[in-house]
Amino acid sequence: MNIYEKLKQEKHKIVITSHRSPDGDAIGSSLAFYHYLIKKGHDVSVIVPDAFPNFISWLSGADKILTYEKDEEKVSELINESTLIFCLDYNDLSRIGNMADVVAKSKAYKAMIDHHLYPSDFCDWKLSDTNSCSTAQLIYTFIENENDLDLIDSNIAEGIYCGIVTDSGSFRFPSVQAKTHLIAADLINRGLNHASVHERLFDVNTLTRLHLLGFSLNEKLRVMNGVPVAVIDLSKEESERFNVKKGDTEGLVNYALSVEGVKMAVFIREDTDRVKMSFRSKGDIAVNEFSGKYFSGGGHKNAAGGMKEDTLENTIAFFEEKVKLFFEEMKE
Repeated sequence: MNIYEKLKQEKHKIVITSHRSPDGDAIGSSLAFYHYLIKKGHDVSVIVPDAFPNFISWLSGADKILTYEKDEEKVSELINESTLIFCLDYNDLSRIGNMADVVAKSKAYKAMIDHHLYPSDFCDWKLSDTNSCSTAQLIYTFIENENDLDLIDSNIAEGIYCGIVTDSGSFRFPSVQAKTHLIAADLINRGLNHASVHERLFDVNTLTRLHLLGFSLNEKLRVMNGVPVAVIDLSKEESERFNVKKGDTEGLVNYALSVEGVKMAVFIREDTDRVKMSFRSKGDIAVNEFSGKYFSGGGHKNAAGGMKEDTLENTIAFFEEKVKLFFEEMKE
């Protein structure tokens, strides 16, 4: 039985989950799907492993999202009681951190909706399309497959549009398809105020975030010798100086990639127990393969994440060594 039949068969107790360090696509797709499934009469909860950035907290339903690291007991209970778990915007249980064991042990039917490469086999059903620019686009496809497009209201439309815009770099990444623009047009025809969504996502900054941006570009951005790679790194002390909150460093790596002649960029940030990394690239430079090989990461060809359990200084040195080797191997 596929997921569409299962949803029609009975009213379910549903849990929507998404990945650790949830972004605009994770939260946007989850909340759009939440509002849709509520309309279909199901009992629905949205759960994420940890906190999400403030710049997407305006989305309708964001205040109802539960966080595993804050309320482990309640979240575990909801997962255990659920009859259906949706796994949105992640393709492997390792992406949901400490919540993975609870989801894995649940007897609920599990359905994946995701667009990342190399999905693992932990779900009963998958809507996996690696050509899609976002999971939010696949949520639209899911609703379309159910012939339910007329159920799309402003809350659903804003969630889908938020996910598409943030994961497609405002429609500029190669993953954007003609269908992506057609979906955006349909959402606007259904009453979406796209300008308002864009303003709330990109045109509202704290003064400290702007100071952080200035510091990062003026003091921390550098281009490596011998390879077309730009680097921005941020120590824990520097994060504390600028009172960095979740989401404040979003987009910094794209500034590095925009430097003339640069083909690959990395943002390296020292965290409490690890060093986190965000990679971007142009053309055929597969940063997901580079991150997966050296930094326990993955993602898309031109946009990936990674981490290393080491000091900031050692991580930077290791990165510089391996990225030079990476470009040498590409030439060969």
